[in-house]
Amino acid sequence: MWLQVSLFSLSGLLLSIQTQAQDQASLHRSGPNDPSGHCHYTFTVASPQESSCPGSNREMDGVLSRLTLLEALVSRLLAGVDKGTMTGVGANREEGLQEAYSQVTGERNQLQQDKERLNRQIQELQRRLAELSQEAESLRQKPCQQTLTSVGTQHENRPANDPAYDFGNSGYQEMKAEVTEISASHVFHEGSHNFTGCGELVSVGDPVSHRKSDSITGKYGVWMQDPEPQGPQYTNNTVWRIDAVRRDVRHLFAYEDMDQFSRGFPMKVLVLPEPVESTGATVYRGSLYYQRRRSRTLIRYDLASEYLASRMDLPHAGFHGQHPYSWGGYTDIDLAVDEQGLWAIYSTTKARGAIVISQLNPESLEVKKTWETNIKKNTVANAFMVCGRLYTVASYTVPNTTINFAFDTATGVGQAVSVPFKNKYSYNSMVDYNHAQRKLYAWDNFHMVTYDIRLGRASHGRS
Repeated sequence: MWLQVSLFSLSGLLLSIQTQAQDQASLHRSGPNDPSGHCHYTFTVASPQESSCPGSNREMDGVLSRLTLLEALVSRLLAGVDKGTMTGVGANREEGLQEAYSQVTGERNQLQQDKERLNRQIQELQRRLAELSQEAESLRQKPCQQTLTSVGTQHENRPANDPAYDFGNSGYQEMKAEVTEISASHVFHEGSHNFTGCGELVSVGDPVSHRKSDSITGKYGVWMQDPEPQGPQYTNNTVWRIDAVRRDVRHLFAYEDMDQFSRGFPMKVLVLPEPVESTGATVYRGSLYYQRRRSRTLIRYDLASEYLASRMDLPHAGFHGQHPYSWGGYTDIDLAVDEQGLWAIYSTTKARGAIVISQLNPESLEVKKTWETNIKKNTVANAFMVCGRLYTVASYTVPNTTINFAFDTATGVGQAVSVPFKNKYSYNSMVDYNHAQRKLYAWDNFHMVTYDIRLGRASHGRS
């Protein structure tokens, strides 16, 4: 402890000496060293008349040398004391420093590896860029050769501003095709179901949003386009929409095309003679088909003449919450259209809640044939028909769900399937198929969306 104090004293002495030297002070020894070994010094500040202190610099240099040597000896002694006594805190501090050093070293090595990897990637990209540049330069130097002899004869009859003259004088060929639009009604005829484009559902694309409802009445509903329109008044471009959140749903909105539908500008609003039940309506061959509220009665409403064309009770069908889909909404009877005509998807007491499929006469609404499946209607979220096959959607809320069941009316066989399906807005209350557009139409939590679909191998000779 005395050594440490002496070290501080000597350090202070050194500072005093340096300060006095700067002020042109003189250092004098006052007497001989005493037996204790201590040295005594006297400092004399120069007077204003004295410009320097002769002889003081040599003595100060000697003191500084001895003081430096003493400080070194004391430091070595203190280092030995610390190693012998401070085994606790010193050891922990050394261990912490060693750990921090190791961590920094590891991070430095990782950064060095990342730098080397990025350098390699940059070199590879530069190499590929050089190759592409060489290839582009080679292509620029090669003249385009005309391979089609017919083009030269066509140039003679073309005007000077024809695009063929603006393509580097190369073998440019303008391709044109004439397309004739044919109504789907001329392609699909009732009773003839050998449509070669039919097949099993392979995939469903991502949903494309076309419109968002701006009021609570549009939380769920039904919207569609007629795959086989009749007459010039309404075409396959006409969009139909019904908001289903009301006690008395009677308004049918007609839009000229998809653009006007997206803008929210209806060209006409029809008031239906009977109220609509839920989201099971569909449009087919110039008529709206729907279930009358709180009944098993089906109605065909002629869109051109705006009158109730026919009505018929669906035998034994549950209604108003007896056998709905899993999301509820009184979706007991769901009407659907595909390449083979008009269908009803529902259930009965006899079927104990399992899905029943009936093919209907589109004029009279009479049942032509019925199939009973083995999948409960209230365990699936929605269902639709494609090429005479029933497909069910597993969930109406799960963003990434599946089409989980298929039933083929041609064979009477049902099977589990797994086709990915997305509920983008997490409340899908309606899914219908349009065979002319080859799309699914859906109403998902205020949003009206479509899905592109892909079918597999064609099936022939279906009844």
